[in-house]
Amino acid sequence: MESLHARYPFLAAAREAVSEADVDLAALAEGGPVVERALDRVRLAIEEGGVGDPASDRVELLSYPVARVLVSLVDEPGLVARYARAEADTARERFVADIETDDDLRSVTRARITLDALLAEFDLDGRVTAAEAAGTPRGSGSAGSPRSAPVRVAVGAYLRLTEGRSGPQWRLATRSVADGDVTVAREELYDLLGEAVRERVEADLPLSVPEGIADALDDAVADLRNRLDDLDHDWDIDAVDPDLFPPCIEALLDRVRADDSLPEHSRFTLVSFLATAGMDTGEIVSRLAAGDGVDPDRLETRIAHLREEGEDAAYPPPSCETMVAYGDCVNTDDLCERVAHPLAYYERRLAGEKPG
Repeated sequence: MESLHARYPFLAAAREAVSEADVDLAALAEGGPVVERALDRVRLAIEEGGVGDPASDRVELLSYPVARVLVSLVDEPGLVARYARAEADTARERFVADIETDDDLRSVTRARITLDALLAEFDLDGRVTAAEAAGTPRGSGSAGSPRSAPVRVAVGAYLRLTEGRSGPQWRLATRSVADGDVTVAREELYDLLGEAVRERVEADLPLSVPEGIADALDDAVADLRNRLDDLDHDWDIDAVDPDLFPPCIEALLDRVRADDSLPEHSRFTLVSFLATAGMDTGEIVSRLAAGDGVDPDRLETRIAHLREEGEDAAYPPPSCETMVAYGDCVNTDDLCERVAHPLAYYERRLAGEKPG
């Protein structure tokens, strides 16, 4: 099994590799590293909006179809969309890193996907061309170089891939359209490819799962349902008051102000907390983008995903237990000992409870 297939298990070639391996899914479901990684994929999708770091090639590749089975068995509204978005966001981070890495810095020990390969995977190779190729037949200009150049996307493909995107910047009326093509920046092309991944991951879900496999995964399904129940809490939060934020969130904000680049999980926690607390998107961007070196447009897109076009965050920050595991639970006070979630701390502070 190839490392490229493990990193991008939604590829057609990855599916073929699983099929050729002739793996007994019923036997896999009995437990072991594959099920553990599959459970981790869905758990992280629920709690953090990603699927985590890859395991060994075999475990990573096989965990993907098992994760799809778990999502199908949980059968909770919104989980399919949440899981597909998490897989797509993780894939986007990986393929951008692959594409943008300079040739002389590429590791010879790990296969990397190319932009042209991604376009071909989603039948976009004839529908995406370099912007400099305007006036030439579609398909005659390579979209793969230079990496910073804008590209043209055929209108039909653009409309399909922006159907699930929010924000006025994606409306066709606001774009430059010529000769049946829409001009997009390279970062926007990556967003569109992320949408293509999301569509493929979400396709055919939920699956029809044989009873024997479902029975073997009962414990994993129960774990995921419990985690979803924990996130369904109706937080009584009606104000944004940074003076009442829990110590862990204050510490993360201090690190941003000190120009400390946060790990991805810490940045997710901070953005999700601020979004759930009701902070305006513009203020979140102004607080985080400058200090943490994050692209503002990319951050706005992430916030939109977290909120799923609603007022409250669809992905609350992780629990106190997870914050401890990450090393982000710091400067605890007496109130911290009485709550199990950063939002519960903030909720109590807004209600007038004191930390001491």
